[in-house]
Amino acid sequence: MSDDKELGFATKAIHAGQRPDPATGAVMTPVYFTSTYVQQAPGVHKGYDYARTVHPTRSALEANLAALEGARRGLCFSSGMAAIATVVQTLRSGDHVVCCEDLYGGTYRLFTQVFQRFGLSFSFVDAADLSAVEKAFSAQTKLLWIETPSNPMLRITDLRGACQLAHRHGALAAVDNTFASPALQRPLALGADLVVHSTTKYLGGHSDVVGGCVLANDEGLYERLKFLQNAVGAVPGPMDCFLLLRGTKTLPVRMERHCQNALAVAKHLLAHPEVERVHYPGLAHHPGHETAKAQMSGFGGMISFELKGDLSRAKRMASGTKLFCLAESLGGVESLIGHPATMTHGSIPREQRLKSGLVDGLIRLSVGLEDAADLVADLDAAIAASL
Repeated sequence: MSDDKELGFATKAIHAGQRPDPATGAVMTPVYFTSTYVQQAPGVHKGYDYARTVHPTRSALEANLAALEGARRGLCFSSGMAAIATVVQTLRSGDHVVCCEDLYGGTYRLFTQVFQRFGLSFSFVDAADLSAVEKAFSAQTKLLWIETPSNPMLRITDLRGACQLAHRHGALAAVDNTFASPALQRPLALGADLVVHSTTKYLGGHSDVVGGCVLANDEGLYERLKFLQNAVGAVPGPMDCFLLLRGTKTLPVRMERHCQNALAVAKHLLAHPEVERVHYPGLAHHPGHETAKAQMSGFGGMISFELKGDLSRAKRMASGTKLFCLAESLGGVESLIGHPATMTHGSIPREQRLKSGLVDGLIRLSVGLEDAADLVADLDAAIAASL
């Protein structure tokens, strides 16, 4: 749509990148199940030659996600990890990356067990402390990697300040915006060069598709990433793209409910006598609360908390809920509960986990769209049964 910038966020979520099909008038973007396209002459075609390189359903999704993040360009991938890997593949052997120390376990594994073997180095720091971030930069630093809110401790990084630091040192700033989604936070407007999502999570929203994306404004950077998308080939299939387009249409209303429910659950847990501490940026005592208020329009649907007692109690509690499903992932309409130390962050060495505050008894919640009273009752019952 030519006037996307004039439209509100909810309108963009439904319409950006999509028009009724010119052949049939179909309102929904067609799922083009094709791998190749007829050419009028060698190298002469209608903009499509091979589906790994470009695909009409994927193009619609990429335009939609770019509009939501306020980006000029978007690229979609077969998973969030494929998107992250493509960003790192823009670097060269000898380059250095500064990363937040509290981050998704799969990202840590990719950085330390895959890319370190190719001559890249990584420093993990508390990104909520900008002085610690600045000290980690060196002449070889080419990328700053941030999650905010972070996974699973819900730490908040001052994005504007962190991006300014990166640029002052000649590095790019990339932000994994999966926890917030563009409905709540838009890092490009705060100075980031790249935004990454696991579209599996809030953007898809229904726990039925795996995907990832990278959004950018700089045309040169986009072209480098586009080359890698095509050369490496980790692209999503047409049905995946269709499902994600369906998901983004309801993103704004879903995120409102996620935020409402998460705040209600967090406040309840904060007052619970069996809960040691609660990590949620929407709570006034959270150290990143004011920063989150300044750069987010809502506090999201993710909570982590620590029960009183030992590791075995935390495992019993996480296994004892009825509405919260014990499962990997997050961001779906259904509520999920997880034990990061043995699930999502099990690939991070225990010493590193403890350094970032991820204790063995930490429990992570992805608060869904159910009735908040039912979710609270479910947690209460599981906590009581874990005694």
